[in-house]
Amino acid sequence: MNNAIQHLAHISAKEERMIIGLMSGTSMDGLDLALCKMSGSGTQTEIMLEEFTTLSYPDEIQQILKEVVSVPKCSLEELCIFNTYLGEFTADLILEALDKWEVEPSSIDCIASHGQTIYHAPKSRHKRSGLPNATLQMGDGDHIARQTRIITISDFRQKHTAAGGEGAPMASLIDRMLFDDPDKNRLLLNIGGIANFSYLPAAGSSRSFTTADSGPGNTLLDAASQRMLDQPFDKGGRTARKGEINQDLLEALKDDPYFELDPPKTTGLEHFNWSYAKRARMVSNAEDLSAPDLLATLTQFTIQTITDAVKKIHPESKTLEVLVSGGGVHNTFLMESLQNELGNTAFKSFEEYFFNADAKEAVCFAVLANELLAGEGFPISAIDHTKSKGKINFGKISLPG
Repeated sequence: MNNAIQHLAHISAKEERMIIGLMSGTSMDGLDLALCKMSGSGTQTEIMLEEFTTLSYPDEIQQILKEVVSVPKCSLEELCIFNTYLGEFTADLILEALDKWEVEPSSIDCIASHGQTIYHAPKSRHKRSGLPNATLQMGDGDHIARQTRIITISDFRQKHTAAGGEGAPMASLIDRMLFDDPDKNRLLLNIGGIANFSYLPAAGSSRSFTTADSGPGNTLLDAASQRMLDQPFDKGGRTARKGEINQDLLEALKDDPYFELDPPKTTGLEHFNWSYAKRARMVSNAEDLSAPDLLATLTQFTIQTITDAVKKIHPESKTLEVLVSGGGVHNTFLMESLQNELGNTAFKSFEEYFFNADAKEAVCFAVLANELLAGEGFPISAIDHTKSKGKINFGKISLPG
């Protein structure tokens, strides 16, 4: 047997595995790295978050990403070169983090790399008859594996679309497996660039598991801050807190067919981007709004679309517990306003029960890798939301050699 395959089998049989989960989201400003000690599989998976850090991308990488991510057309040469370069740069960041943590690369069993989504095209977006859901990430796993000398698992979203899903939200698979509570109706809400949730009803409930992207999270807020405040984001929502909501603009922002679709559904920067906000401002004669008023209105847009989605699936707020993760948890104004909008809902940070909320998505990909190595896979029914039988595994394996 090939030595590399033997080593892979050895890792699969271990009682514990050290896995680095990676996540680079729609903000495109850096890479989250979560070092996880993992044992078991399936619902018996145990996670110990050993280390977590976010390493920033330099300005030149952020600029290249903006030229190729979520745009309908770009240079194939740029895309080809940058897919390889981002893989190599990701490997450099991994080695930098390991050095900072004083951890030897040889002690790591595998890397779980999400990659950088460059385009997300479910059928609901491309509307091309006969063509499947599609999504594409870059940051080549072979280059990460070769440069770090660590087995790398990547391209998790591709199997999701191959099984008939939209390629997202991937975290819902882990939410359902590990983070439910049979005694509670629980909703795990992640507010990243796009906001998504997993609804996990209590045991015996007549309601069923639901997952979806509710719409924009931070993406329009960050875009407005960069253009109007010359800041990467509105820290704590301080500027938005000073503004007044423009109702005409808010209604124009909400006037989109996406919000009428039933879950499961997904979206991305391809849809909810600065051009979307500009069109809504033009339609509502709100092009001259001050920065505070614009940010206040965009914040309310995020809040209302989240709230509308939540109330559709669970109208009785007092019997629902919401656990929040993602960059949005650091926007104090957004969080206070969202909690007020949801009323009597038990509103808590994800880390009150589990681990660092900022690390959740990176950890989720580490769990996906662990399940590929040591588990039995995920039920196909969790993807196509039917009673389909069978199991499915996520991720492509890149060997160092």
